Amino acid sequence: MNPDNRKRAMRTAAALLCALLVTVLAACGSGDSSADPGTDPPDYSSALDKAPPKLKALYEQGGTLAPGGLDGFSEQLAAVRGYPAVVNNWASWCGPCRTEWPWLQQAAADHLDQVAFIGVDGDDEDAAARTFLQGNPVPYPSFADPGKDLAGEIGATLVGGFPNTLFFDRGGELVYTHQGVYPDQATLEADIRKYALGES
Repeated sequence: MNPDNRKRAMRTAAALLCALLVTVLAACGSGDSSADPGTDPPDYSSALDKAPPKLKALYEQGGTLAPGGLDGFSEQLAAVRGYPAVVNNWASWCGPCRTEWPWLQQAAADHLDQVAFIGVDGDDEDAAARTFLQGNPVPYPSFADPGKDLAGEIGATLVGGFPNTLFFDRGGELVYTHQGVYPDQATLEADIRKYALGES
C-alpha cells in the first residue's frame, strides 16, 4: 500500500473510531443522575390527607435521603409495623430504576394511605441521590446503602443489580422480592395488590 493510501485508511479508521466513541459515550450518559424519568410526579396530597398517623410520620420525610443508613431503614421498617411495606432498592445512576420510577410515584400516590413505601439507595453517592430525588420527587424517604448490604440486613437473596422491589407483610416479614425493572405500571400494581394488600 502506498503512503497516501495508508494515510487515507488511517484517517478513515480514526474517524470511525471517534464516531463509535461518541455513540458509546452518549449511551453511557443515559445513566446521568441529573436526568429525570420524563414525567411530572402525581399529586400525593389526597392520599397523604387520608394516611393514618403512623404512615403520615413516615411520609413527613418524603423525598429525602434520610439519616441512619441501613440501621435507620430497619428502624423505619419496624416503626410502620401493622402496615404492609413496599421497599424499592434503587440507585441514581441506574437506567432501569429511572424507567420504573414514574410507576412507583403513581403507586405511592394511589396507596399511601394503605402501604408504607420506603426507598433504599444502594451503591451510590449521597449527593447524586439527593439531586435525583430533588428532581424526581417521591413522597417517601430513602436510606443510603453504599455497600449494597441490604440483602444481608433483611435476610434476602438479591441476585444482580438494581432495581429490586421487596414486599413486607404487616408483621414486617419479607414475603416477595421482584428483581429487576418492572415491565409496566400494571405489573407493579398487581404485585402491590397481591403481596402488600393481600388481594387475590
